[in-house]
Amino acid sequence: MSIIKPLLVITLIASCSLGLAEENKRSGKIVSFEGKVDMQQEGKKDWIPVEKGMILNENDILRTKGNSTAVIDVSGVSGEEITLEVEELSQFMIVELVKDEKKKTHKTLIDLAIGKVLIKAKEMRSKESEFEVKTPTSVVGIRGTTFSVEVEAIE
Repeated sequence: MSIIKPLLVITLIASCSLGLAEENKRSGKIVSFEGKVDMQQEGKKDWIPVEKGMILNENDILRTKGNSTAVIDVSGVSGEEITLEVEELSQFMIVELVKDEKKKTHKTLIDLAIGKVLIKAKEMRSKESEFEVKTPTSVVGIRGTTFSVEVEAIE
């Protein structure tokens, strides 16, 4: 009985702390695309062709085939505009897309497996906002700029 009481108190404190977090999921949106662009939704095995306006969520994977491109809007909060211009033969996963409306911040993490992505991010309004691109060899943080990340295949 003596161990149950402290565990109950810890569980209660943890749940209250979680309730204070204002982070909510965001999503990306296909703005435009050319050629053959597919996505694989979280937990599914099949690749489906994208359509303009299609929504991308955390853990969704997007890939472009040869002579194909896509533009994805992953804007943050309070008017922060962020777009990803995905070039041909690229594949990435959206790992994290969250926002905190109260703090007016957001976190974005993209895992680029192969290919090239041009990120266009207007200056982030909060210094606490984060935008990162993970590659097989590094993690790049971005703060309000136009930035390109490329991952080449190992031969």
